[in-house]
Amino acid sequence: MSATSPNQRAYWHKTLRLTACLMAVLLTVTFGVAFFARELSFSFFGWPFSFWVGAQGALMVYVLIVAFYARAMSQLDESHGMGED
Repeated sequence: MSATSPNQRAYWHKTLRLTACLMAVLLTVTFGVAFFARELSFSFFGWPFSFWVGAQGALMVYVLIVAFYARAMSQLDESHGMGED
């Protein structure tokens, strides 16, 4: 069993916090659209808004989450000296 340094623990806690926050956004987008679909019943470019958000908007948020995660983890790796050389 190897001991972890305070730097590694801080890195791990920040990684967990980032992942948890982004998972909360993902779950909110995924289930929020389905839960509020009836209230989102106006036309958007000729389609019901709830359909558009479920089909296009949620996918855009998922791509943004992945891009944000990649950038944030790269910065976190660099700040804790764990980046790829």
